[in-house]
Amino acid sequence: MTEPVEPVISLRGIRAELGSRPVLRGIDLTVDRGEVVALLGANGSGKSTAVRTIIGQVPVSAGEIELFGTPRARFRDWARLGYVPQRTTAAGGVPATVGEVVSSGRLSRTRFGVFRKADHAAVRRALDLVGMTDRVKDSVNALSGGQHQRVLIARALASEPELLIMDEPMAGVDLASQEVLAQTLREQVAAGSTVLLVLHELGPLEPLIDRAVVLRDGCVLHDGPPPRAVGQHALPGHDHVHPHAAHDAEPIRTGLLS
Repeated sequence: MTEPVEPVISLRGIRAELGSRPVLRGIDLTVDRGEVVALLGANGSGKSTAVRTIIGQVPVSAGEIELFGTPRARFRDWARLGYVPQRTTAAGGVPATVGEVVSSGRLSRTRFGVFRKADHAAVRRALDLVGMTDRVKDSVNALSGGQHQRVLIARALASEPELLIMDEPMAGVDLASQEVLAQTLREQVAAGSTVLLVLHELGPLEPLIDRAVVLRDGCVLHDGPPPRAVGQHALPGHDHVHPHAAHDAEPIRTGLLS
């Protein structure tokens, strides 16, 4: 008899606050190996906070989080996870080249920060996947918003992660970059990656989504087929169903995970 496979991500009864304001109110979420899961909901619903609890940027007040079957507090193999934050400058304002920023994503796989042939090859592959190979020596300060996002994704891919978590990867990105990012994600999914996406809308990523989890006011409202399969109006709490929900709370903004 085959042993059951542990979920790649498991959240059980997660509660979290920002200041004194409850943001997550006991959510449950699992992501199985090879799945592509979209986390949807209006601004302030808790989407970004949920992913930030997974990577340890936001403390939880109750509940349990496991990564690859290991309690997050004991999890140390962070090279297995690639994280793309909400759109920000790729170097956080620090002068750096495209190659330097993407290479920083490979450090978790190196020994004492020394790059071997395989590490250089992984960085080149990541740059090639997002179409930024010809900009490797350019300053990230000279890039457009869409190019910044490509660099952040390449940085996450450089460690060759099994799990990719992306927070609003398409937000404010031009159409050409959206198409590049969608193709990049298609290739990662085809290679067996597990993906958790925070999205404002499904857009060009819609065909890749296996499951949608819709949050409203820090609670799970829907966990199942993506909106295309059940109809947008069956999902109250999604941005396009209740646009007034965006006025209920301020958007959660994340910074760059160094």
